[in-house]
Amino acid sequence: MSNLWDLEHLQPDHRIAMPGDTLASMFWNAAQARKDKVWMRQKELGLWRSWTWAQTAEAVREIANGMMSLGFAPHERASILSNTVIEWVLADLAILSCQGVSNGIYPTDAAEQVSYLCEDSESVILFVEDDEQLDKALEVRDHLPKLRHIVVFDMEGLRDMHDPRVMSLDALREMGRAWGAQHPAELDQRVQACRPEELAILVYTSGTTGKPKGAMHSHAGLVYSVRGYNTVIAQHEGDERMCFLPLCHIAERLGGEYHALYTGAVLNFVENPETIPENVREIAPTVFLAVPRVWEKFYSGVMIALKEASALQQAVYGWGIQVGHQISDRVLQGQPISAWLKIQFTLARWLALNNVRKMIGIHRSRLLVTGAAPISPDLIKWYLALGVPMLEVWGMTETCGASTAMTAKHIKPGSIGPATSYNEVRLDPETQEILVRGPNVFMGYLNLPDKTAETIDAEGWLHTGDVGTVDEDGFFRITDRMKDIIITAGGKNITPSEFENELKFSPYITDAVVIGDKRSYLTVIIMIDQENVEKFAQDNDVPFSNYASLTRTAEVQQLIQDIIDGVNKKFARVEQVKKFWLLDTQLSAEDEELTPTMKLKRKLVQTKYAEQIEAMYR
Repeated sequence: MSNLWDLEHLQPDHRIAMPGDTLASMFWNAAQARKDKVWMRQKELGLWRSWTWAQTAEAVREIANGMMSLGFAPHERASILSNTVIEWVLADLAILSCQGVSNGIYPTDAAEQVSYLCEDSESVILFVEDDEQLDKALEVRDHLPKLRHIVVFDMEGLRDMHDPRVMSLDALREMGRAWGAQHPAELDQRVQACRPEELAILVYTSGTTGKPKGAMHSHAGLVYSVRGYNTVIAQHEGDERMCFLPLCHIAERLGGEYHALYTGAVLNFVENPETIPENVREIAPTVFLAVPRVWEKFYSGVMIALKEASALQQAVYGWGIQVGHQISDRVLQGQPISAWLKIQFTLARWLALNNVRKMIGIHRSRLLVTGAAPISPDLIKWYLALGVPMLEVWGMTETCGASTAMTAKHIKPGSIGPATSYNEVRLDPETQEILVRGPNVFMGYLNLPDKTAETIDAEGWLHTGDVGTVDEDGFFRITDRMKDIIITAGGKNITPSEFENELKFSPYITDAVVIGDKRSYLTVIIMIDQENVEKFAQDNDVPFSNYASLTRTAEVQQLIQDIIDGVNKKFARVEQVKKFWLLDTQLSAEDEELTPTMKLKRKLVQTKYAEQIEAMYR
């Protein structure tokens, strides 16, 4: 791994020349060029199984031929309801190769949401992961007259099922082999017939303010974005990636699957969401993309482990991370690093920091990438002090991922970086809203021309809804969402995300929502980190019977109060939080309060817990 004072060499050559003006043609060109090289790995029953490009191409061809044998026509839509597994990628590439439109559905969505997304996208084939997801599809398929077939990846527990409209992926592949033997040129003709301007994928927004909207992305926009993305975070065939975020989210779809398709980086799929900490240590990714929730969880794990370490281990870590911060501070300020400090940092890595990196699984990481939500600048500095640069990127579903990005040679914690070279970014002179324009911007919302017109103005600028600033170096900073800015009863404008990010830096707090619009003071609703707070309670002999009782204990209440008091000292009096309430329900991705990327939905939380909020103002 490169030293922090040598960041220029972190990026490999980004000038990859994989041809293809559609995702389908790019995939087949890549498969032909790379053949027996490994592209994907997935852990099954404790063993890692590798997929070469040739094996992937064979499976995609069979699935695509199987779909065409079922009458799947060009421009028809198919949806995928599954966790992040290799079969997701195979189905996605098969749909695109058939000149179809691919749509992803979050595996945490309820049957009612599955029904809406299939109906809105007019899906004719639905791929589902297993019996759990199949149950949702069967519950609503009578309301989906256009849905002709359901294909199941994993048939465990479904061997005795006989339904003419439900089949296994293996059965579809078998049909594809037979159909392909009779129509050997059909798939290649479909791939060649696919035009860059055609609709390729739908990515539905999380629906925090009403029903989800289907963002339409063309082949041209996706290919343009993935080529541009590689100029920001360059990869090559020797890179190891971890694929674990939802593939129906633009971050993993573009930054994971399609970027790896273009560059040849190896995609490693985790066993399941619960095994991520174990799997990341096995995979040891060289480029690691994750959301702030993951980076916060890793940091929390280290902080909790340190409390159990010996006094000597704590002292060595304390010295090592202090040296790391001295180095990182100079790097951030562009100052030279003395030979003596370099020697100390090398010793600090050997004695402590390398062990911390191995504990997390980032000991081989060239770069860490964070996006999809705000992150605490202090957290970025901590990872940098460990010796691994963390680059923040900013974008949204509608911009096809990253529109601004930090560069390894110029990191500014708290900033989202300058505009990428492949699009324009500016501030609205009146509202300071961040606007984006470029070929990466989406085609519009499916079936919603009025919403599209509201979002993209006559000059082609996408109105993102984020408010920000830009400095003299062209580095942008998000201050908040336009709709989230709080105006207190005294007329003060407050950006809640800054305070919330400071709170989330604590290992005991997972998320927070600051309240105070038209109020005389600020309050906050907090979601605690169950594992770490439970351990705190056990270490301090605090009795509790369940999650709700844990949040109500005097000791836990005081723990959170102390954290808030510490954060309050960093803010002006008008920006300080006076009271808090701990969510007393243990939330998971299935709960309506959380987005699929595990962020609290601000508006829904304020509505659902209105009574508790009012109690803080009495």
